[in-house]
Amino acid sequence: MDFQKLLNISDDWLKYAIRLNLGHEPKDKLAEFRNAALADGRIRRYLSDVADFHGTLVTNHKNPDLSIHKLLFLLDLGFDTEVPEIKAAIDAIIRHQDGHGVYQSMTNVPRHYGGTGEDVFSWCLCDAPLLLLALLKAGMEYREYIKPGVDHLVSLCRDKGFPCAVSPELGKFRGPGKKDDCCPYATLIMADLLSHIPEYRDSRAAVSSVEALLDLWENSLTRHPYMFFMGTDFRKLKAPSCWYDIVSVAGVLSKYESVRDDPRFLTMIEHIRGKQDPDGLFTPESAYRKYKDWDFGQKKVPSPYLTFLCARIFERLKTGL
Repeated sequence: MDFQKLLNISDDWLKYAIRLNLGHEPKDKLAEFRNAALADGRIRRYLSDVADFHGTLVTNHKNPDLSIHKLLFLLDLGFDTEVPEIKAAIDAIIRHQDGHGVYQSMTNVPRHYGGTGEDVFSWCLCDAPLLLLALLKAGMEYREYIKPGVDHLVSLCRDKGFPCAVSPELGKFRGPGKKDDCCPYATLIMADLLSHIPEYRDSRAAVSSVEALLDLWENSLTRHPYMFFMGTDFRKLKAPSCWYDIVSVAGVLSKYESVRDDPRFLTMIEHIRGKQDPDGLFTPESAYRKYKDWDFGQKKVPSPYLTFLCARIFERLKTGL
């Protein structure tokens, strides 16, 4: 749809993101819109939350209240470390790094799941890539702060994507499935991370991750890996992109030029396009209760933000951006 039409129905925080990401207006020309976005009470609450980055314990990776999900939401809108709270979050992340260069979150895995039952700085392959992605989007120097951790995580790649893997601090904990099975969510967020890194964008790890996701989609009627079945719930439009659903997966895959003509990917895009209303808008079919104050937190009316996410996917197919 015409992004100008989308601007007209959007809140200030989204208007800034639309002008920056769809209108491709220079950031230094958007100070007025940025300030209006930062004045939004919901954005202020998110900034307050991420400033205390390790104050939210990681016990469930799909919890939308996790600091990393809120931080990536803000960075994705176009905010950066010029915002003090985002700078504080980035500083908090880089203070906790293991010997391999992988950043850690404050995590608690109960003993009955094989963990220690204690709060401990550690990492899982379903959170560590997100921390590296946040540093990358925040403009941290790649070779010093990001490359060592990425190199280590890439070394964990299997023939069909990435498995469930955790740091030693989490004891015997491991996610569902066999040791070398593909974890679809870890594979998704690793594919997202690698899509932003020139030296890895066409690597074996990136290619195998993309292929694993496309294969799961192509065989979704017969392959049901644990909680990551690409069934009815997966196919519902949902925002923001903080877990495993069709908008999140299509968003990551669209960043790979090699995928844009793949028939499997195109059927995914057709599925999304088929839910666009006559005005070019998209309405959430599923929503996180914790987002009830946002336009994407309800299922009765079109969501400008969900439409923004879909528009960015479609734009990549046209422009290659």
